[in-house]
Amino acid sequence: MNQKFYDELRKILPEESIKLNEPMEAHTTFRVGGPADFFVTPGTKDELAGIIARCRAVQMPYYIIGNGSNLLVSDDGYKGVVIQVYKSMNQIRVTGNRIEAQAGALLSGIAARALENGLAGFEFAAGIPGTLGGACVMNAGAYGGEMKNVLKQVTVLSQEGRIFTIPVQKLELGYRTSIIAKNGYIVLEAVIELRNGDAQEIKTLMDELKEKRVSKQPLEFPSAGSTFKRPEGYFAGKLIQDAGLKGFRVGGAQVSEKHCGFVINRDHATAADISELMRQVSEKVYADSKVILEPEVKRLGEF
Repeated sequence: MNQKFYDELRKILPEESIKLNEPMEAHTTFRVGGPADFFVTPGTKDELAGIIARCRAVQMPYYIIGNGSNLLVSDDGYKGVVIQVYKSMNQIRVTGNRIEAQAGALLSGIAARALENGLAGFEFAAGIPGTLGGACVMNAGAYGGEMKNVLKQVTVLSQEGRIFTIPVQKLELGYRTSIIAKNGYIVLEAVIELRNGDAQEIKTLMDELKEKRVSKQPLEFPSAGSTFKRPEGYFAGKLIQDAGLKGFRVGGAQVSEKHCGFVINRDHATAADISELMRQVSEKVYADSKVILEPEVKRLGEF
């Protein structure tokens, strides 16, 4: 252990907010991943800014995660600091037709609060298994809805430690991208603007979308959601199925038989199994259709 760095972290965080050699399989929806040297859970933006400033000062690698829903961590883990912005920074406040929430708030939690207050427009996000921070970075979307349609503004922390607010018009939100991602900003909180609606209608739509997910997606197995980005003019799942890869396995990893757009941890898969499966799927799809599949899942560590 780097005792000196640990001592520096203790000046910023309480002891219970710092874990050493923390298995990342406990913090990703794939349920795989080796240990992170340091795993920290800041509870305030000042703590978060302090951690990043310390990491930058001593050139310690760091990586920000939410609930690990779009992440594949190497079996060897991560030689650095994993900073989790999640349950310690997940406050949600509703004022009129606006919802202000911290980056660690789950989209499902925000959707539930919208329903409670009769606010429509966020139903699409109710089943997305991620946090608000990640959703802002990647302009998360489903069933015709996108974050860019409901965001009003996002408050971020720059790598240099500056905190500022970006209005939605300047976020450059596109398909799985934003100025936040391009510039390496860290989301602290965001304001969502919805419209007044009928609570029963909102609940009915949320239930309908939930039923679609349950019937079409392999929610019974660990996964990271859609494994590949949607190629322009195509659907990744259909390309994978057309290439004859439905149910294709590498070790404990498998292309879902329920939805080919999902790679699942079928049976005690390793990160290496999942990575190799993704590589082979991309290779076979390109050979079959000449379409390049780009991973939507982020990799962390050495592969």
